[in-house]
Amino acid sequence: MLEDLRTLVEVESPSRDLDALRTSAETVAGVIEARLGGRAALVESEGGPHVHWSGGGAPRVLVLGHHDTVFPLGTLARRPFLVEDGRATGPGVFDMLGGLVQAIHGLAALEDRSGVEILVTADEEVGSHFSRALIEERALACGAVLVAEGAADGGAVKTSRKGCGTFEVSVAGRASHAGLEPAAGVNALIEAAHQVLDIAALARPEIGTTVTPTVASAGTLDNVVPAQATVVVDVRVESAAEKERVESAFAALAPHLDEAVITVEGRVGRPPMPESAAAQLFAMARRLLPGLEARAVGGGSDGNFTAALGVPTLDGLGAVGGGAHADHEYLLVATMVERARLVAGLVDAIRST
Repeated sequence: MLEDLRTLVEVESPSRDLDALRTSAETVAGVIEARLGGRAALVESEGGPHVHWSGGGAPRVLVLGHHDTVFPLGTLARRPFLVEDGRATGPGVFDMLGGLVQAIHGLAALEDRSGVEILVTADEEVGSHFSRALIEERALACGAVLVAEGAADGGAVKTSRKGCGTFEVSVAGRASHAGLEPAAGVNALIEAAHQVLDIAALARPEIGTTVTPTVASAGTLDNVVPAQATVVVDVRVESAAEKERVESAFAALAPHLDEAVITVEGRVGRPPMPESAAAQLFAMARRLLPGLEARAVGGGSDGNFTAALGVPTLDGLGAVGGGAHADHEYLLVATMVERARLVAGLVDAIRST
C-alpha cells in the first residue's frame, strides 16, 4: 500500500490542470489494473479524466473517490512523500490518495469482486461540475456508495455532511476622481461593505447555517472612486429548507446606494447529506469494527450528491490522519490495513443483503 501511495502522491494532480490530471488518471488506472485486474477506463470530461472500473456482474456497490488535489504543481518539491515515525506525508496523502489506495487493496483481498465499481473523479475539489451526472448515474445503478474520503478525527466515519456552496456578489458603481469630485461617483466599495453586513446576517449558526464572506476585491487606484467590487461567500447548511432560504436571500439582495447595481452568481451546489442516508451502512460497519464512531461534519464531498438521491452512503472510510488541504497533512500508517479490511467487509456485507 505504501508503494502505491508513493506512486500516486508523486504524480501531482492539481484541480483544473488538465495535463497533470491526465497523467494522474492514467496512474490511478494503472494501480487499479495492477491490483484488481480488468480494465480501468478513462472517462473524458472538461474537468479532466475520471477513472471507472467494474468487477463485472450486476452492480451492487460503488466505491467513490477523487484524484485531484488542492496543491499546485511544485508542492512535491518542497514537501516530498515521506514515511517517518508512523506517518506518511506529502501532498494529497490524506485527501484523498490514501483512501483510494486502501480501498483498492481492500477489494484486492476479495476473491469475488463482482458487483463492485470504482469511480475516481477529476474535479471534486472544485465542485464536481463535470462529474456529478456520472456520480449520480453510477450511484443509482449500484444502490450503495462507500466514499473513500479521509476519516473524521480519531478515525470516525462521516455519517452527515452539510450542504455547501459558493456565491459571488458583484457590485457595479461609477468611477470618479476621489479628490476633485467624489460625489460624482458611485462607490462600489462602500456598497460592497453594506452587502457584506447584509450577507453575514443571513447566518443561523444555532441550526448549522454558516454564511461567511471570504474574499473581497475593489478599486484600481488610490485616487479613483471604485467602480467595481466583488465579494465571495462560503455557505454551509444542514437542511434543504435552509438551502432554499439562503439562495432566495442572495437572489433578493438589493443595493443601498442609488445607481449601484448588484449581481449574484452561485448556489448551494452540494445538497446536505442527511444522517439517515448512512444509518444502514454505518450499522454494518459497526458490526465489522466494534467501537467505530460516527461524526457529522461541515465539509462536503461527492457523497452529498449520492445521499441526496436516497442512495445509502457512508463517507469517511479512507485514511486516518489529518491536515486536509494543509502543509501538515498526514496519514497514520498503522491504520491502513484495518481500513482496507473495513472496505472489503462492507462490500461483502452489502452484497449479502
